Amino acid sequence: MSLLTIETADHVTTLTLNRPDTMNPLGAAGDGDTFAAACDAINADMEVRCVILTGAGRAFSAGGDIKAMKERTGTFGGTAPEISDGYRNNIHKVLRALYGLRVPLIAAVNGPAIGLGCDLACLADMRLASERAKFGVTFLKLGIIPGDGGTWILPRIIGEARAAELFYTGDVIDAATAQEWGLVSRVVEGDSLMDEAHALAAKVAAMPPHALRQAKNLMRQGRSISYDSALEMAANTQALMHLTEDHMEGIDALLEKRAPRFTGG
Repeated sequence: MSLLTIETADHVTTLTLNRPDTMNPLGAAGDGDTFAAACDAINADMEVRCVILTGAGRAFSAGGDIKAMKERTGTFGGTAPEISDGYRNNIHKVLRALYGLRVPLIAAVNGPAIGLGCDLACLADMRLASERAKFGVTFLKLGIIPGDGGTWILPRIIGEARAAELFYTGDVIDAATAQEWGLVSRVVEGDSLMDEAHALAAKVAAMPPHALRQAKNLMRQGRSISYDSALEMAANTQALMHLTEDHMEGIDALLEKRAPRFTGG
């Protein structure tokens, strides 16, 4: 069974982790290549303006494949250097692909998001959770460390102290706590999760595609550059946006008191 199902409609691509019988684990051979190909195609398609990531069945993702860890096979087998390369060339490929998306990413967390699964959700720009969702980074309970950059991702979202609490205790929190801590922006009934995600995606997809991608890039770069550098990047990028047809369309729509129709011009 393919790791991902991919559906695109109305400028929105939905990526669904599709191993429901085993709670959508990751780490099988080719998982990194599958994500890389999907995200490369999205980045190359200016018709796509937003992405939703969710899981099939009762889980978002249970994280790394525990069975493969037990049997020391695939990504989790071999010598220490071979396991290290397995992370770099497979699991990290999944993460780099999602992090490298140029359009906004919404995680629709339908159930447990544990370990690597939690870190996948944290790579999204926006996170919505079903009331059935749970979040945990339980690596230490398995005698391992976050091998997927989670120690870089999670503190940026919920702060150092709360991230440390989750990492060092292995506790799993419910959706309400995740919202209180800022891990998700909204908790909704499970049956309405995808409707809510698509409604949010539709708002994003209504924005001008070039400006949308540039806005995400500026937010991303803003994490690691000075304010002066951010202003310089903004000035240069803004100059290009002023010359687009979509800028004129936005002005005309405002003056004419109508909804804008952005085409990417």
